Amino acid sequence: MNISKLNLINFRNYVKLSINLGENINVFIGNNAQGKTNILESILFLSLTKSYRCFNESDLVRLGASKTIVKGRIKNNDLVKDLEIVLNDGTKSLSINKTKIKKVSNYIANLIVISFTPDDMEIIKSSPSIRRNILNIQISQLSKVYLETYNQYNKLLKTRNEYLKILFTNSLADKSYFDIITDKLIEKAIIIYKMRKKYIDNVNLYISEIYNDINKSNDNLVLKYEPNILINDFQDDNIRDIMAKTYKKNYGKELHNGMTLYGPHRDDFSFYICENNLKLFGSQGQQKLAILAYKLAEINIFKDELGITPVLLFDDIFSELDIKKKNRLLRYIQEGIQSIITTTDLKNINKKNLKDAYIYEVENGKVVRK
Repeated sequence: MNISKLNLINFRNYVKLSINLGENINVFIGNNAQGKTNILESILFLSLTKSYRCFNESDLVRLGASKTIVKGRIKNNDLVKDLEIVLNDGTKSLSINKTKIKKVSNYIANLIVISFTPDDMEIIKSSPSIRRNILNIQISQLSKVYLETYNQYNKLLKTRNEYLKILFTNSLADKSYFDIITDKLIEKAIIIYKMRKKYIDNVNLYISEIYNDINKSNDNLVLKYEPNILINDFQDDNIRDIMAKTYKKNYGKELHNGMTLYGPHRDDFSFYICENNLKLFGSQGQQKLAILAYKLAEINIFKDELGITPVLLFDDIFSELDIKKKNRLLRYIQEGIQSIITTTDLKNINKKNLKDAYIYEVENGKVVRK
């Protein structure tokens, strides 16, 4: 899969931009605050319909404009699709081949991306909600079933939380309705737990080898899935039984708190090297390489599950990497993978690793191919 053409109108600092992208490495060079990251953000937005850099989508619209348009031509083997997102006065519309798409779940996965940004350095050290969001984004690109199930789970979770408050203030409220909602929530949770467990198991098939290839080490890097309910056996009946017992045992606690305290909305996962939690014992360099290896491991998962090679988006990827690691990373992503990279310079990069690359210079919202 690759993006052959990207068009922006009034996106961030770009009045109008139209660029053709190469099928392999694409590098955008420029000083900070010139618009390099905005290009990656537009591609991620085109893929996921959301920005990772802002909560208010109106910030994506260039100052003084009323709407922004992001278009991309996507090639997947012999199949070509034109994707478009229009933001107009707070209203967002999605299109594939000029046909309006109403459900986000029918749009997601037409452009599959794996991104690495400076903010991702906080994945290991940040709150569990950040790591859960990563799981949700990547598994949603793999499975429409997951995305729809997760949305249904959140609606049931909201209803259950609201009814906990009703039960707390009204002793005459019908608890049988609450029990029905709980049973439905458990059924959705089973699917989420199993798909997350499978995803993390699949990451672990590749992550350690990738880490050691780039780092030239012999460490055992793994992800450990950490639901807040102890689940040793991820069979449906076992998960159902454990969740039902957990909710029954903690009914009073949840009633007092007015919220559901157990379930996949409280999940987490951690990075371990040789049984040491990187959050507690990892250096900055180890953490960055572990996150990079995690992202690169996902390439194999998309290949295995969907037969698709995703597009890699790497923002400021070379900072804090030594010369050897920079070049090993480039060699790793060269063949058959479209990567879009931003950097302030290409110092110490082996020219052989960039022989087929498209190089662009970015300055004040203007992009010129070298």
